Amino acid sequence: MCETGYNERERTSIKTIPVTESIGMVLAHDVTEIIPNEFKGRAFKKGHIVKKEDVCHLQRLGKEKLFVLTISEEEMHEDEAAYALAYGLQGEGVALQGEPKEGKINLIAERDGLLKVENNALLQLNMLGDVMCATLHSNSFVRKGQVVAGTRAIPLVVKKGLIQEAARNMQEINGCGVIAVKELRRPRAGVVITGNEVFYGRIQDAFAPIISQKIEAYGGEVVGIYYAPDDASVIQERLRELLDAGADLLITTGGMSVDPDDVTRFAIRDLGADDIVYGSPVLPGAMFLIAYLRNAKCGIRNSECTSSHSALHTLHSEIPILGIPACGMYHQVTIFDRVLPRVLAGEHIGRKELAALGHGGLCLHCEECRYPVCPFGA
Repeated sequence: MCETGYNERERTSIKTIPVTESIGMVLAHDVTEIIPNEFKGRAFKKGHIVKKEDVCHLQRLGKEKLFVLTISEEEMHEDEAAYALAYGLQGEGVALQGEPKEGKINLIAERDGLLKVENNALLQLNMLGDVMCATLHSNSFVRKGQVVAGTRAIPLVVKKGLIQEAARNMQEINGCGVIAVKELRRPRAGVVITGNEVFYGRIQDAFAPIISQKIEAYGGEVVGIYYAPDDASVIQERLRELLDAGADLLITTGGMSVDPDDVTRFAIRDLGADDIVYGSPVLPGAMFLIAYLRNAKCGIRNSECTSSHSALHTLHSEIPILGIPACGMYHQVTIFDRVLPRVLAGEHIGRKELAALGHGGLCLHCEECRYPVCPFGA
């Protein structure tokens, strides 16, 4: 719609009227009240329906005339439209933040989790022209109460049919809203740190504190950290011991390059893992590996297993295995940070999902790291 169309539309929807004749009509603007040394703020907000008792108050504020909206049955006020849009966008784990203000309303995360945005649905909504929605990037980790999106009607008055169609289409795309926050499970991670140089004490390990910190940041725990030489059979045995200890996420570090001694990925294969994907278009993290171990038994006895852990294994029949190359020891942020929250949200990450990370997958190694508020985090 061209600019001229908007102006014509607003002129037909707003008119000036004496305050004494405004009862039952809708204010088209905020009315400010100032009491010296006491108060300065909004006495009446835009969208307020003028009542008989409001007339004297408005006159005391010096208002003899008002801008009011004339809304037909086929039209909708911007605040009402904002509610309709927000409900259409709202998915699992997302709530509305208060009331609309000047036709805009925010959506917030109801819990810590992984933000998921249906990008095609969002594009179709923003193509309509009289409405909009802006979101954070999909696959961002968000905290409870954090604003994840804002939506509004752009004109003061919009066609009701447009809003109803937009809301209906948004819900029909996937049946659960355009914007959702998926809950992350709290992992019980088992870690095997590989490499002769670490195992035999030639260099000090730096991986253990890094991995532990990142797992604990998501409310998880590390059930065990083992060290193994560059021997596929030993690495495999350590992984089995971690499974017996109740690990539902296996992490290996090192041994991922093409040197003859780098055998970690072969140990993962021999463990019985499948859907093995080695290599990613992300720097740092090109030699990353992800695989899945299916139908693995939980090593925790029922009497010791928490309800959340029991529910997890009822729902999931595969244990993810993440192989982190040596870059994870030297760089603050790597592909591991991009993939871990999605794995904890229950997503199956394969070749296609990793390939999609190439766009924006180049870390700038900023002097002051601001991840995830950076292009690499997008």
